[in-house]
Amino acid sequence: MTNGTPLGDFLRARREALKPHDVGLPAYGRRRVPGLRREEVALLAGVSSDYYIRLEQGRENSPSPQVLDAVAQALKLDAEATDHLNRLCLTASQRPRVRGDETDVSGQLLRLMEGWDHTPAFVVGPALDIMAANSLATALHSGFDRFDNLARMVFVDPAGRDFYQERERAAHSCAAEIRAAYGHDPASARIAEVVAELSAQSDEFAAIWRLHEIKSKSQECKRLKHPAVGDLHIELAAFTVNGAPHQQLVVYQAEPAGPTAAAFETLRSTATRPKQARPAVPVAALADNAR
Repeated sequence: MTNGTPLGDFLRARREALKPHDVGLPAYGRRRVPGLRREEVALLAGVSSDYYIRLEQGRENSPSPQVLDAVAQALKLDAEATDHLNRLCLTASQRPRVRGDETDVSGQLLRLMEGWDHTPAFVVGPALDIMAANSLATALHSGFDRFDNLARMVFVDPAGRDFYQERERAAHSCAAEIRAAYGHDPASARIAEVVAELSAQSDEFAAIWRLHEIKSKSQECKRLKHPAVGDLHIELAAFTVNGAPHQQLVVYQAEPAGPTAAAFETLRSTATRPKQARPAVPVAALADNAR
């Protein structure tokens, strides 16, 4: 995805995102580099400048856990970004194997979602492909050209500009979620395809992707705007699918008896039967099929 190493690219991006005052260092004169200097990170982490430079250049592939913790503290990484840093140092043999059938959603999970008449629910893969959705989730996203990949819908589909009321937050979240998934499986051809396609189609995505922000789906509130039913205030919860750890079940909930719940009822009356999305394919192929 870049000309550097995944570890080096991550360290460089996070170093450049910090200013001296963020870490208690004085800033003297004009600085020739964005963010911190490599020597400053080395000082904060308690390692030699030469050693830290080797880390960023990909010439040091086996840093100790103690060194990684020190670098993480120096770069002010949160727990999730620190875990990502440690995963980037794993060898291929140390990574859990990805099962080949994880593009399929289990029949049991499909039946579970089908029974949720009042709750939009869908399953996403590591590259944010929509792998399955119930009828209410499909109706909720009916304003989009295709309900196929959340990142494409945010960055490329014009409908995303109005649908996601907190559009900038949604954009950063999508890129950060794919980046987190990349840390688990750097060899993923599907993630590489999505990143390449979105980078070519969206300068915004390419810029945010270079920030190396890390965030997995968990629980949060979202503000959406559907073209037919208007403003929606939802609570999102994401759950890892035990039988397929690289899939996540995403559930949107509304406050009982509130305006969003009423809007969901209106959407439910127009919803179609639940469907399983097609297997994950390159975004370019999806676009070709839609023409």
